[in-house]
Amino acid sequence: MESLPLDSLYVDGRWTRPAAAETVAVENPATEEIVGRIAAGDARDVRRAVDAARTALPAWSATEAPVRAGHLSALRDLLVENQAEMAGLITREMGSPLSFSRRVQVGLPVKVLEAYAAEAAASGEERIGHSLVVREAAGVVAAITPWNYPLHQAVAKVGAALAAGCTIVLKPSELAPLSACFLTTLIDALGLPPGVFNLVPGRGTDAGRALAADPGVDVVSFTGSLAAGREVGSAAALGVKKVCLELGGKSATVVLPDADLETAVTDATHGALHNAGQTCSARSRLLVPRARLDEALELVRSVLAAYVPGDPMDPACRLGPLVSRAQRDRVLGYLDAARRSGARQVAGPPWDRVPARGHYVTPSVWTQVPPDSPLAQEEIFGPVLTVLPFDDDADAVAQANATRYGLAATVWSADTARATAVARRLRAGQVDINDAAFNPAAPFGGYRQSGVGRELGRHGIQEFQELKSLQLPS
Repeated sequence: MESLPLDSLYVDGRWTRPAAAETVAVENPATEEIVGRIAAGDARDVRRAVDAARTALPAWSATEAPVRAGHLSALRDLLVENQAEMAGLITREMGSPLSFSRRVQVGLPVKVLEAYAAEAAASGEERIGHSLVVREAAGVVAAITPWNYPLHQAVAKVGAALAAGCTIVLKPSELAPLSACFLTTLIDALGLPPGVFNLVPGRGTDAGRALAADPGVDVVSFTGSLAAGREVGSAAALGVKKVCLELGGKSATVVLPDADLETAVTDATHGALHNAGQTCSARSRLLVPRARLDEALELVRSVLAAYVPGDPMDPACRLGPLVSRAQRDRVLGYLDAARRSGARQVAGPPWDRVPARGHYVTPSVWTQVPPDSPLAQEEIFGPVLTVLPFDDDADAVAQANATRYGLAATVWSADTARATAVARRLRAGQVDINDAAFNPAAPFGGYRQSGVGRELGRHGIQEFQELKSLQLPS
């Protein structure tokens, strides 16, 4: 990490100094120590980067698709070569347990790049009657990424934009920007034409806001909170830009009466606690048959026993800290409100097992949660699981759909056809059936206030393309 140019921008194919000398401290949330300082990019830096991207756009968008696919494959190989170092960096900057960082924080982007490379080489043309419909690069992309999966979200946006023939300006979260700087050194090694990829680190209120509003940007792709997404969307709307927003969720696991309860509840509990619950698609609500509620709660308690907060650099650790003191205080505020609402906490390790330093929150499980309370409706983004009973399939569907979000869900049943029928009724962008694995080539995104647009695979690339109809003479 000592060799990373953290106090610099990457613009027009080279590392360069920002307009201002100010830096932003990056904290290790497990130790509360400062592990680096990044450049605090501002509107002047954004303008330089967007200008470079716009200058590079005509030549890059005309590049043959196999060439772009080759760059993505080369980046994939570089990630594999540097997987251990990248994983350690992510653990230090945002607190994911090291085993999770290796397997998911870095392992998933590798698979995402493989899928993009395969799709990039495919033709995007089709005939409709006497018309030839073609797909073209939409232009300059503003990619604004979050802290919870800092590498994955950067790769999801940058990889798709490159595959589509777009040029990019990446603005990572100021809470976890170190992996984006490391990623930039790998992209620099690809030998892309200057200006195709640019990095402007800094605060969302400065660099992020300026990037979303910049008139030279054609597409804004943002992942983050609902409140921030509304602001980004409003800024982009003034320029009538294309927008892709992924804004989180309040996802549910539905365990139908014929499912193997132990398998389903175990999976659901793990799904709620991965990355300390700091996952947009976390299944933070567990819906079980009313007659088996007590049995389900006992199963949850047994799984929770393995989630003891600890040092995320320890290979055996399963639960690291939250990303910041502010995030920790936010989650604790939700839990205080839950107690006042009459909800009942039924599981959670004692607080005396929490490390003395670091932004830790002990995991907890709740039931008897009022359906209109924040614990049932809001994205907590912490290690918190709500267990809710239902009476029949219709009631389960109604409860699963009873939030303003619609990002993801899981349905468990011994009958795949029954599970699929229930999944079709859920207002969510991605629904797992039983123990189905995540597919990095399938579209990911949400309904309603979970966002607009899709990421990953062919559909993710198409978000960065425009359609053109060539009306041919008959």
